[in-house]
Amino acid sequence: MKTLAILLLLSSAIFARFNANPTHECEAFNNMKHTKNTHHVVLELGTTYTVLKHHKGQNLVLVSGEQPAQRWVDDSCFAKSKKVSNKKRTNRDDVAPSKSRVVNINDELTVAALHMNRQKHTKKYQNRKITTQNLLVLSWHNAFCETHKYKKECKRGLLSSFKKRYINTHFILHGLWPQPRSKMYCGVNSKDVARDKHKQWNRLPDLGLSSETKKALLEVMPGMRSNLHKHEWFKHGSCYGADADSYYKDAIHLVHQVNDSKVGNFFQNNIGKTVTLKQIRHLFDSSFGVGSGKRVEMKCRNGLMTELWLHLGSGADDLATLLKSGKTTRSRCQKGRIDKAGFTKETGAKAGFGR
Repeated sequence: MKTLAILLLLSSAIFARFNANPTHECEAFNNMKHTKNTHHVVLELGTTYTVLKHHKGQNLVLVSGEQPAQRWVDDSCFAKSKKVSNKKRTNRDDVAPSKSRVVNINDELTVAALHMNRQKHTKKYQNRKITTQNLLVLSWHNAFCETHKYKKECKRGLLSSFKKRYINTHFILHGLWPQPRSKMYCGVNSKDVARDKHKQWNRLPDLGLSSETKKALLEVMPGMRSNLHKHEWFKHGSCYGADADSYYKDAIHLVHQVNDSKVGNFFQNNIGKTVTLKQIRHLFDSSFGVGSGKRVEMKCRNGLMTELWLHLGSGADDLATLLKSGKTTRSRCQKGRIDKAGFTKETGAKAGFGR
């Protein structure tokens, strides 16, 4: 009888639930072998999680809103409890967690993690291998604004018609998307994924971009005023294999190469005219080498040329080499007009192309 009582006591201790706060962002896996992490779930700092079970140096935690909700994380995700005695402790696995134990958020490790520089938020992505295939998406800003007049970057002042702006005569950055297209939200926690999908981009964490990168990015990505840069980073850039600053430096460099080429000059000199896919591909062949044009798609809407999609490889920073190693593609759109600055027709946002 005494033995049975001891077994019941030990059993209740082992399977007792308790709450804990992670000391750093760590992945939450579907299994103990850590071979699968559906939706790339990461435990968030400052959030309290219910630990359902402790086994062999790992904790089974409950992550609300996820599927599956029960996830395995290492002991290292949580701070050590100060209440556990070390006198009889030979192995952490031999100590059963207390039912009411709550890890103190003032633990030194937790405090240090909560005060990390925002730039370090994206450093964890730089250890991954740079994606081998990427899609550079360039927008023609004037055409975008025809159907997105409400966007901050599309609002025009009374004197704007008399000003020559870079975004009205050059291609701008929509995004740099690692391929395949299904590769998204790598290592992004569920709350930020939800914010992004609900277009709450202003609530996404700061990317820690350098002042130099911010200035250069604002020129080629006016959508920064609507926090497009945050959306693009969390949805696509997180899978690129580098931190946010490096990711955008690469993208900016590629945009400039297009705008400074024969392609860019052609579009600047033919605003208001119709351009064909054949012309564009010929210009790419002439600027970046024979065969480059086959890696280019043209997107159109309501008779307007809206975007160019460039299928790129990797392993270089010059566009000629990247296009050479990119995948050849087809294009449904064969011709479109190069829209000029200003609103020329009344159309709704639903008729335009989205982000």
